[in-house]
Amino acid sequence: MSTLYTNAKLWGRSETSVLVKDGLIAQFGFEGEADQTIDLQGAHLLPGFNDAHVHIWKVGQLRTTTLDLRGIGTLPELFEAIKTRLLTLQSGEWLYARGWNEASLAEKRPPLRTELDEVAPHNPILLTRTCAHIHAANTLAFQQAGIDASTPNPPGGEVHYQNGLLLETALGLIQKAMPKPSVQDYERWVLAGCDYLREQGCTYATDPAVDPPLLQAYINLAEQGKLPIRVNVLYIRRPDGGKDTYPLPEPYEHPFLRVKSVKFFADGGLSGATAALSVPYQNTPEPSQGVLRFDTEELYDLMLEAHLAGFQIGTHAIGDRTLTQVLGIYQRLYTEHPTDVRHRIEHFGLPDPEHLKLAHDLGVVVVPQAIFLRELRVNFERYLPESFKARCYNLRQMLDAGLTVALSSDGPVVKELRILEGIKTAMHEGMLPENNISLTEAITAYTLGGAQAQQQEHLYGTLEVGKKADFVLLSHLPAHPESQILKTILAEEHPS
Repeated sequence: MSTLYTNAKLWGRSETSVLVKDGLIAQFGFEGEADQTIDLQGAHLLPGFNDAHVHIWKVGQLRTTTLDLRGIGTLPELFEAIKTRLLTLQSGEWLYARGWNEASLAEKRPPLRTELDEVAPHNPILLTRTCAHIHAANTLAFQQAGIDASTPNPPGGEVHYQNGLLLETALGLIQKAMPKPSVQDYERWVLAGCDYLREQGCTYATDPAVDPPLLQAYINLAEQGKLPIRVNVLYIRRPDGGKDTYPLPEPYEHPFLRVKSVKFFADGGLSGATAALSVPYQNTPEPSQGVLRFDTEELYDLMLEAHLAGFQIGTHAIGDRTLTQVLGIYQRLYTEHPTDVRHRIEHFGLPDPEHLKLAHDLGVVVVPQAIFLRELRVNFERYLPESFKARCYNLRQMLDAGLTVALSSDGPVVKELRILEGIKTAMHEGMLPENNISLTEAITAYTLGGAQAQQQEHLYGTLEVGKKADFVLLSHLPAHPESQILKTILAEEHPS
């Protein structure tokens, strides 16, 4: 089967037509016959966008079953939203919501346990902060989980019973009491998330924290030919609050699903002041330098197992203290056991010059989120020490250091998942004007960068002969205020 696209503005090329055969780019500037010819009427044709770090099922969950608290500006509004949702639940049924952000609330604080008790005396409640590293719960939820004022902190987490907050791995303590989603639930959420991402021009995305039941849902959907976009999976090794480590998954290759990478959480989130810094945050209730989740030797041992088995490692590391730890482990792995697998660092929020140089020397791929600079800027301004602000998600420094940068949204940590807005943010909204990058650099980071991050740049990310014909059609280039997604095209629509 061949398709000829004509009258197109091809990204990075001078030709105006491209021939596709059997799902692959066959020729540019072709003027002969094809099985079908499609006139693009001057539209811009780019490689399909790749969101290199987005929690697909959670995006779908917020679009289907979970109460969305993103954008709420006051605690009374938050409580009213909970009351409205409670009208749809039975007494005793769990209410789960996500998206509150104390820095964006008028009161500048999280909801308290006692306040949630008043709002929902008969239903256990868990409210996840927008970053997913801090959670608020009511007394009934704590009681069902067996948590009280004497409960000790788990490794890598904190329990603040008095005000009703759980930090980092402490989430696992309460999750044990909550109803477990079925594989069918995950399938529904994955499909809803994938459909939304495809509307934004994504042909590929990486889901960066996948556990066994979620992985089974992905495999089911792939084998049934139902995944609407391609997905790369980072399989989580240590669940929140768990002491046991999931065994390495079986590698899995499918046109629409790739399982060859694992994930570790090395620290917390920057917007909630739980990422591990070398100095204290400012404007926190108590002095804090964040949370380092692992002892270095324990993390090394876990990474070594994956490294020796040929898995790519993607590690959530934001604070400078964490970047020192993780890059040091990567360096040790590459020195003691050389490999051509390029490991990743998710977020890479506060690198100093030494981190940038070491990441480059090791060939590490970094996966930051430009859109944080818009949606979470108020948090960064509030909590970061002054000396750290200029290097906060400094994309310019990353590219100037020669790093491979794959841009992403980390949705639903942020509400804005549109790739076009992510590109604009990277170009115009750095913490300092000199931190911004160009249109070409931003598009490259959302296309080729994502392909490089998942080690598939030979198949995706640029318009080249022999690569997959995964395209996004735009009315104008992303820098234009009227730019919009016209169509998202994948080489294979329904593989089986």
